[in-house]
Amino acid sequence: MLIGIDIGGTFTDILLLDRGRTFFLKVPSTPGRLEEGVMRGLELLRERLGLRPGEVERLVHGSTVATNALLEGKWAPTALITTAGFRDVLEIGRQNRPRIYDLFVERPQPIVPRDLRFEVPERLDSQGRVVRPLDEGAVKEIAEELSARGVRAVAVSLLFSYANPEHERRIAELLRGRLDGLPITLSSEVLPEFREYERTMTTVINAALRPVIGSYLERLEEGAGRLGFKRGWQIMQSNAGITSSRGAQAQPVKLILSGPAAGVMGAKAVGERAGFPNLITLDMGGTSCDLSLIRDGRVTITTEGEIGGYPIKVPMVDIHTIGAGGGSIAWIDKGGALRVGPQSAGAEPGPACYGRGGREPTVTDAHLVLGRLDPRRPLGGLAEFDLEGARRAISERIAKPLGLSLEEAAQGILAVAEANMERAIRVISVERGHDPREFVLLAFGGAGPLHGAGLAAALGIPKVLIPGMAGVLSALGLLETDLVHDYVQSIVREVDRLDPDELNALYEALKEKGRRELLGEGVAEGLIRYQPSVDLRYLGQSYELNLGLPQPDHPLTREGLKRLVERFHEHHLQVYGHAAPGEPVELVNLRLRAIGLMERIELEWDRRGDLEGAERPPRPVHFPGVGWVKTKVFERGALPAGFALSGPAIIEGEESTALLPPGTRASIDPFGNLIIDVKGPGKGVGEAR
Repeated sequence: MLIGIDIGGTFTDILLLDRGRTFFLKVPSTPGRLEEGVMRGLELLRERLGLRPGEVERLVHGSTVATNALLEGKWAPTALITTAGFRDVLEIGRQNRPRIYDLFVERPQPIVPRDLRFEVPERLDSQGRVVRPLDEGAVKEIAEELSARGVRAVAVSLLFSYANPEHERRIAELLRGRLDGLPITLSSEVLPEFREYERTMTTVINAALRPVIGSYLERLEEGAGRLGFKRGWQIMQSNAGITSSRGAQAQPVKLILSGPAAGVMGAKAVGERAGFPNLITLDMGGTSCDLSLIRDGRVTITTEGEIGGYPIKVPMVDIHTIGAGGGSIAWIDKGGALRVGPQSAGAEPGPACYGRGGREPTVTDAHLVLGRLDPRRPLGGLAEFDLEGARRAISERIAKPLGLSLEEAAQGILAVAEANMERAIRVISVERGHDPREFVLLAFGGAGPLHGAGLAAALGIPKVLIPGMAGVLSALGLLETDLVHDYVQSIVREVDRLDPDELNALYEALKEKGRRELLGEGVAEGLIRYQPSVDLRYLGQSYELNLGLPQPDHPLTREGLKRLVERFHEHHLQVYGHAAPGEPVELVNLRLRAIGLMERIELEWDRRGDLEGAERPPRPVHFPGVGWVKTKVFERGALPAGFALSGPAIIEGEESTALLPPGTRASIDPFGNLIIDVKGPGKGVGEAR
């Protein structure tokens, strides 16, 4: 028996899997006290199913706590210890400007204020050789000051410590002897890579989040323990893998995209079963819309992440997030233009139709007013939607000020939201060398299936895949994920000057580290796998490309390094449109992914269905350019495999609603997925809407 729990901005999704059978809940999220929503969901599982907590084998959780703490500035008071002369790295940063012509741009505040940044005399050269020994007396003095300053965490990031971590380790020993229990984060453990600003920032973020995440997970474990759940929690990481609760508390910087990464893994699993290896994933919930790209069944991983203006250089799923969710608020800007988001009504008070005091019109209100949602079938435990409240909000805030009818205003809200999503899809596809017409759009989340067909038609994407459990797919993705740990070691040397034996020895050290960690998390030796890769660049370049080793299960050879360089030229040509085979190539980082394989889950689904029981009374639905149309309505869970239908139609599930506009056709595949064939003119891949 397995349980996956994903917390979103509006709903907390809980999925129970027991011998192939599934049961799920959507309960309102509880901002500021997220564990309470989780506990409420677990209590409901006990009440409704007679669940015996002792029978649960795995509890897997996708958390937004780290993300929220970083975005809201609610991290713990943290100190930084660094090499003398490098106190201001956090503020100097990089000289690139996100908006080059904005003269008033403001950088985010430093996570560690200047008076909590301490310099210690010591120095290594770029090869890790000691130039100036560590001044241990200075470290002891800093420890005394830290005790008086009341900090709750310490980050240590010394120059070139990725090449030689001994000074950082000695500082940690001295501090632990004087600062009992205070969490200490070393850059050589979190991110042993070159680039001082990114390494220091990532280390500081990890340190500042450790007390926050530690406190949250302790409350989570205590609450679950009171309910009788004895299994330790597993936590989703940004790198599309899970880790133990202990691992999450030690390196919370790796949880920043925890929830969205789970959605991508759920999409990957659904796409594999349905036979679609190339996917554009669209996860639209109540607060935001997360988009990613899966090519040849492989999730795209990046180490160039940024959250709230802070660079985070750890492996994470390449996800583009915009403020477009069901709760995104529609508003009129100073120029009189209709805008949607990024502000959201969230879970409290929620959209106007929730009847909880919200008065701002949202995307969900627009769908309800246009007949796409049934007022009698709301999500998240509501008795029913407040249709009049939704009409009033759109009429007063949008329709009347713009001189539009109620339907025109509602359609305008949806058109603006979809234009934002269309631009975001182009960012992850066209701008990165991929033609969206070669992909299938997999739309999920509570709101995604309402927008999938419209977006696909605008972009020329031929098919849309709506999973059978679209509204809780992120919770399913948590149970489809292996234990994963990523390791890196900077080299920064021309390939022609590398000794393969030296590289193989470094890889063996990384493998042993991963092996020990996975064995400690209960993974059997025979279920551990390794994926080695390298970061390469042309000599003098600022950024590098990641390539897997040609024979990952064999030691590197001179011939293997030569093939790697050839593949680098080919990959550079594909990504950037040019290559320079005559230029020297530099190996920047060795990377290793250690994977502890989890048992694959099997899902049961009644392929027979009951078409007679699936039909619901038709209702009028408003479509752009057509007006109100009497529209067929079906219960998704009762539709049999192979059933085909044409739009306009509404397919309602317990956790989400899918829309088939006029001119589309759809069918149910053997796994309960809705496959929509879209006929739309689309646009040239380089055109903007």
